[in-house]
Amino acid sequence: MSDEPPLVLVVEDEPDLADLYAAWLGSDYRVRTAYGGREALDQLDDEVDVVLLDRRMPGLSGDEVLVTVRDRDIDCRVAMVTAVEPDFDIVAMGFDDYLVKPVTKETLRETVDDLLERSQYDAGVQELFALSSKKALLETEKGQSALADSDEYQELSDRIVELQSELDTAVSSLEEHEDFERMFREFEDGEAPDEDDTADDTVDTDE
Repeated sequence: MSDEPPLVLVVEDEPDLADLYAAWLGSDYRVRTAYGGREALDQLDDEVDVVLLDRRMPGLSGDEVLVTVRDRDIDCRVAMVTAVEPDFDIVAMGFDDYLVKPVTKETLRETVDDLLERSQYDAGVQELFALSSKKALLETEKGQSALADSDEYQELSDRIVELQSELDTAVSSLEEHEDFERMFREFEDGEAPDEDDTADDTVDTDE
């Protein structure tokens, strides 16, 4: 195993914002920055542990980059960091977490930490984390009537129940670990990540 810090790839078409994210993370991680989708694919390799990916970019969108990441079968976690409000189309997307801009330094760093922790678990548990994250996000963003009318949301909920049943023994064992219990409790409670209200650590953007 490498003694080097984990590698985070920041993909953001606003260079100032990409560089700010890199500065926020640079004390604890190795960081690469890509100022667009095509540049991101050029920098994507098996060394990358976490990708922070904007959705709305000219040329090659974040959605298209995400598809390529999964098609290449690269073992990394992906968080969308975007101003695009989540809709039910996110259920079919292969990301692990979704942050709506503006994000704080604390939220960004906590997200990377959590994604790296998830990487320690097997594929089934990672899927459970990703789906639970989507469910909590939709429950925060959508009203009860919209959720009730959504086939995608119902399929998502059913898949989570199915996975929990399949992984019952593994999850019961993992719940003894404080980090796992904390992350999963946040999903089940529909809690948003804690955010620092400090103005210097928050960036608003239309991207």
